Amino acid sequence: MASCEKRAYRYRFYPTDAQTAELSRTFGCVRKVYNMALAARTEAWTRQERANYNQTSAMLTAWKKTGELAYLNEVSSVPLQQALRHLQTAFANFFGKRAKYPRFKSRKKSRKSAEYTTSAFRFRDGELRLAKMSEPLRIVWSRPLPEGVSPSTVTVSQDAAGRWFVSMLCDDPGIRHLPATDAAVGIDAGLDHLLALSTGEKIANPRHERRDRAALAKAQRRLAKKEKGSANGIKARRKVARIHARIADRRRDSLHQITTRLVRENQTLVIEDLSVRNMVKNRKLARVISDAAWREFRSMLEYKAQWYGRDVIAVDRWFPSSKLCSACGTLQDKMPLNVRAWTCGCGATHDRDVNAAKNLLAAGRAVAACGAGVRPQRSSPGGQSAMKQEVSRREP
Repeated sequence: MASCEKRAYRYRFYPTDAQTAELSRTFGCVRKVYNMALAARTEAWTRQERANYNQTSAMLTAWKKTGELAYLNEVSSVPLQQALRHLQTAFANFFGKRAKYPRFKSRKKSRKSAEYTTSAFRFRDGELRLAKMSEPLRIVWSRPLPEGVSPSTVTVSQDAAGRWFVSMLCDDPGIRHLPATDAAVGIDAGLDHLLALSTGEKIANPRHERRDRAALAKAQRRLAKKEKGSANGIKARRKVARIHARIADRRRDSLHQITTRLVRENQTLVIEDLSVRNMVKNRKLARVISDAAWREFRSMLEYKAQWYGRDVIAVDRWFPSSKLCSACGTLQDKMPLNVRAWTCGCGATHDRDVNAAKNLLAAGRAVAACGAGVRPQRSSPGGQSAMKQEVSRREP
């Protein structure tokens, strides 16, 4: 079954000097409008008033007529309006308790980007022309857009390493649900191995950050010796950013390959609902946890499962998957991290990570089958968990 899913195609491009200057001005104007609108809405909030998108849009029109902000007329108006829409979304997420209060954009730290809608760009014969530009962008077409599809939104950005990217949002009719299958897998995230599957397979942890750790440390030492704001300081900062970008690119490519394979091979994927934000507070493990990118792995798994008609089940983070025997259901009192293999009283010998993946799979099946809780009783081997009850019902 074909589904009309929104999909972003991201390409690198190389702007001319004139395009670089125009885009840099646009980035600055977008940041200025966003910050001014945020300040206005914050001030209204202190007066116990509420300002919405329509009011900030009227403010933008007034700002353009002033002498101090007349330069806002020099760039396309569409990215400025989109900045106000993004601010409206940020406030909607705040009031919906899905995010914190919006923050001001920083010239040095915030992401440089500008969003163009269909009225501000022209895409024809494989060429993309943005408003206020006479020449098309020199895009490196690493892969073609779907045939007969035109982008609805174009986002231009520049990362900290100085690379330019254009992201085109399209309705992709080529995304189809894969044929249904009975295959299911439990996935346990780890550090020694990136993933352990209930099938017994272990996926190695590439440790991308470790490969460039020495080069990164050297570049950071050189940056620390440079005067802030100097030309050499900017060059040194750019070099550090390039190393970080190389690490992130390798990590993202590896995760894409892993998640695509898992989604293609399995109908149901069961993972653990990890609180990565709290886990990285452990100073001894923060670096390796961040390098493993568990949150990014889950995000990729979820949106690809939605594309291809698969199911992702997240088991409660307090479910003792590592301490529970997948053979008899006995719950161990303690299971220190240094214990990688253990033997249960029933005689079953377990690999810690594979056993956890098997328990996650069984728990996920229990949730899918009867909606029962997946956290077993604290006593063992006394009352069975909903997971074990569900398994027993499947037995002949």
